[in-house]
Amino acid sequence: MTTTTVSLCVPTCDRPDLLVRCIDSCLAQTHTGIEIVIGDDSGDERTAQVIAERNGNDARIDYRRNLPALGQARNVASLFERARGDKILLIHDDDFLLADAIARLLAPWQRHPDLEVAFGDQYETGHDGRIDYAASRRMNHAYHRTPAAAGLQALPGRVGIVQMFPNNGWLANADLVRRIGYDAQYGTCCDYVFGTRLCLAARRVFYVNAHVSCYRITDVSVSQATRHTMNASSIAAWQFLERLALPRELEAARKLAMKRLVPIVVSLHARNHEARAGFALALGNLYAYRFGLSVRLYYHLLMIWKASRNQRAETILLRGVPDEPPAVDTTRARMP
Repeated sequence: MTTTTVSLCVPTCDRPDLLVRCIDSCLAQTHTGIEIVIGDDSGDERTAQVIAERNGNDARIDYRRNLPALGQARNVASLFERARGDKILLIHDDDFLLADAIARLLAPWQRHPDLEVAFGDQYETGHDGRIDYAASRRMNHAYHRTPAAAGLQALPGRVGIVQMFPNNGWLANADLVRRIGYDAQYGTCCDYVFGTRLCLAARRVFYVNAHVSCYRITDVSVSQATRHTMNASSIAAWQFLERLALPRELEAARKLAMKRLVPIVVSLHARNHEARAGFALALGNLYAYRFGLSVRLYYHLLMIWKASRNQRAETILLRGVPDEPPAVDTTRARMP
């Protein structure tokens, strides 16, 4: 029996301490037909030295330092091009796999040979790699990964749109992955854009209701560093989804995804003193707030009101014009 070769693509940048756990988890896979393709955007030699010392003689590892650095999206795209396996799995350097991840993800192909994509559940961990089980349950439920949803997906495109598709813990046919590519246009949202386009293009997508990977929350994660700014992935995801051309049968999925994204984007506008944009977005998408029945709407309106006051105060300060004419103190006698 021919063993399916899987290319595990690992983009990394200046995080050798976290990368070690990621590589170890790849090497520990129960499925033996693997190669580990690493693209290093680091600004120094630490990552190269760690890999040379720990894995320098391992023929399964294909390491390359990018000089100059390519950036996240171009780095991932280059890994897809270098991959020689029949299937591709993407795992970011701060995340890691469970030992049977590939075996679990490959299993559906035995029953469905024409399958193109499979994915599973994620655990959420802290910086130390310890699993937070309660947070993991909430995350998977929020992204519609539930026992009732297991198996072949009736609408493959829906999987990507509603963010059921994870940023790691997925496996796909290499030719499909390369055809979709990895677009740098959407910055920190490139994972979501890729997953959506992959699922829209796939004819058959399978959800394995089992944990296969660990998503690590760290202070150095791009998503964490930008989550309160206008560069947050939620802003880019909303913009991408709003402009995405979809068939009629997927409009319900778009609305479901927007129901989650819109309140996040409204709050980001308020946090970043974009009061008018936040107010317009909230009023234009009241379904996301259950048409006024959600307390969250009034909290966000309060945030917007405060942002509006701050904007006005900053404008007055910059112009050097007082908000109101100075009051005249009539109790004092005039100076001679």
